[in-house]
Amino acid sequence: MNLLETLMKNIWFVRIMNSVIAIIINYSIYKIILSTIIKQMEQGKLRIFANKKTKTYVKLIKNIIRYFFLLVTALIILEIFGINISSLVAGVGIISIIVGFAIQDALKDIIKGFDILSDSYYQVGDVIKYKEITGKVLSIGLKTTKLEDIYSMNIISISNRNIEQVEVVSHLINIDIPLSYELKLEKAESVISEIIKKIKTNEKIEKCEYRGVNRFDSSSIAYQIKVYCNPLEKVQTRRDCLRVILETLEKNSIEIPYQQLDIHNK
Repeated sequence: MNLLETLMKNIWFVRIMNSVIAIIINYSIYKIILSTIIKQMEQGKLRIFANKKTKTYVKLIKNIIRYFFLLVTALIILEIFGINISSLVAGVGIISIIVGFAIQDALKDIIKGFDILSDSYYQVGDVIKYKEITGKVLSIGLKTTKLEDIYSMNIISISNRNIEQVEVVSHLINIDIPLSYELKLEKAESVISEIIKKIKTNEKIEKCEYRGVNRFDSSSIAYQIKVYCNPLEKVQTRRDCLRVILETLEKNSIEIPYQQLDIHNK
């Protein structure tokens, strides 16, 4: 009992205990508020999110609420330890210009993060391309967007301010089928129709259509087909389509032309 009384008289012990209590209370409130909001969003009861991709906003709301409670908790702890918050806030105004220059890139990221969401430029689950990286969007935070590279499966973070350099990968794959000039148009389009029927049996394919003659090359005519699939499946889907094309051409005894060099002797 004497030990407890001694500890309670120790100002630092009391401050630490009050800080721990404040952290526990704030964390409990944070979890309750977060779970309530997320539940409402996922059930579509908040109209503002009803027509949005929920996963994107869930992750963003989590980040905003977390940062808010971290700030509030930090201010409470500072007050417990006798630091005048009002003076601190006033002091922030004095150094805000200096800090502004130091964090201007972070501010750009945050502003662009809100632009990404408000303009629905891309969402969680979309596949985007940034420079040489093509990846699935895992999360959109206040400062960065996290991607999973579809080739290497590496996790990559890109700053939101780089949105101008980001391309949203479409569902479309253009495939040219090179066929000989000697092959009649009617026969060529008949074989292509057979190819399309086989490609459509692939469960990954959303749609496949013939678009006509795309190009006259030096040794072949390029007939183009358009294939639509999930961007995450584009690499393998293209391989599958090329295999079907090759199998069908072999079945119909049609060779894929290659560039030849004719030499004429005088």
